[in-house]
Amino acid sequence: MATDKSDLLDWTDGISYDSQSEPIFDVQLRTVVIPQSSFIQLLRLERRRTERSGRSFMLVLIRCDQFDIKLSQLLTKRAMKALSKSTRETDLIGWYEQGTTLGLLMTEIGDPTAVAISIIKQKILLAIQQELPADEFRRLSFQFRLFPQEIDKSSSNDGNHIHYPDIVGVRTPRYTYRRFVKRAMDIIGSLLAIIITLPLCIIIAIAVKLTSRGPVLFCQKRVGRYGKEFNFYKFRTMYTGNDSHIHEEYVKSLIEGKLADSNGVFKIVNDPRITHIGRLLRKSSLDELPQFFNVLKNDMSLVGPRPPLPYEFERYQTWHKRRVQELKPGLTGLWQVEGRSRTTFDEMVRMDLRYAIEQSFWFDLIILLQTPSAILSGRGAC
Repeated sequence: MATDKSDLLDWTDGISYDSQSEPIFDVQLRTVVIPQSSFIQLLRLERRRTERSGRSFMLVLIRCDQFDIKLSQLLTKRAMKALSKSTRETDLIGWYEQGTTLGLLMTEIGDPTAVAISIIKQKILLAIQQELPADEFRRLSFQFRLFPQEIDKSSSNDGNHIHYPDIVGVRTPRYTYRRFVKRAMDIIGSLLAIIITLPLCIIIAIAVKLTSRGPVLFCQKRVGRYGKEFNFYKFRTMYTGNDSHIHEEYVKSLIEGKLADSNGVFKIVNDPRITHIGRLLRKSSLDELPQFFNVLKNDMSLVGPRPPLPYEFERYQTWHKRRVQELKPGLTGLWQVEGRSRTTFDEMVRMDLRYAIEQSFWFDLIILLQTPSAILSGRGAC
């Protein structure tokens, strides 16, 4: 698809060009840098707007690779000066991490092709390079994050497949404490569950092995936080050698809202692929006991959204992806205990997003305590 240059390069509003097509900056410098709390809030609002409009934006992060805070602040301020001369008035400059990491929020960047993104990157880097001496420029690190899709994943150094700018990656004392408490609960809870259910797991393993051919455990790829795939474990409940096409078509219809009565999210009524012992295990959720090892491995949490399959994730709308981008997947969650079989797919996503906002130690504990009754009533069977 051809790129509309008037749309692609409109971020250079206020910049004139000479006969050599080189930028000559003649704009009034913006001296106000938005503080971290306000900048993060604006970033959140821009994400929500983009989810509705489909118009991409870019987040540029500039950080000084130095332990000297004063030097870091000096270099980021010089970088801010360069950015203020080379960006549009509608672009926002603020602290992603106060005093150390500068953020540039570029809204409505147009057609996000690889060529378009490359041009924007080159112009930003060139503007900053012209403002700083070579040795100071080398001390800066840059990340270019595109929303809603990542064009150049090599620009991200966190090792994850990021679809969303990592706004939850900003470390505040409250955020760090909350993560520590949640991880401690996951480790202690999963270890206790493994010890208590070990005899039952042995009985289930023997039953699965004796009633059908194939391995005891079923391992498949699931999509976790930030879109990173991991190995997801369950006791095998299906016959081996099954075609996943049936489930793919079911999920497609479910996400698109074409199923009047889903009878439980992601589950097909009278699925012929399931073994006799498998039906009992699924009804009681005992097939999910091996996932406590996923929790120990830090792929999952005790409480969180259910991890989707890769082909499910590919069919998600942009706002659907927030359920796995902002949270680590869990064994149980809000939608399991609040009427799993009575919710549409969109309502399930909204419940996960509600949990993302309200999550706390006590909220997790309430959900965990309600899970057994949800399973016994059939609402929590996954």
